[in-house]
Amino acid sequence: MRRPSVDSAMHYQITIRYGGARQRYHTLGVEAADAPTALRAAADAVPAEIAPHVDLVELRIAVDPERRSYVGEEGPR
Repeated sequence: MRRPSVDSAMHYQITIRYGGARQRYHTLGVEAADAPTALRAAADAVPAEIAPHVDLVELRIAVDPERRSYVGEEGPR
């Protein structure tokens, strides 16, 4: 995967699990220079009504679907 230059932002996907025994998920996209900055931005974007019920937060680099390779393909386009 190509790493961005120091001056560019990366796209992250944040998945938030909440709801206890009846687990639900909230996802959002964040642009940030690095993972810690993305997590801070995600924390500020958590809806107030789910905040007390959050038990897991996952951060991933969001892959551009146009650049993603799939089984049977030669590689990124």
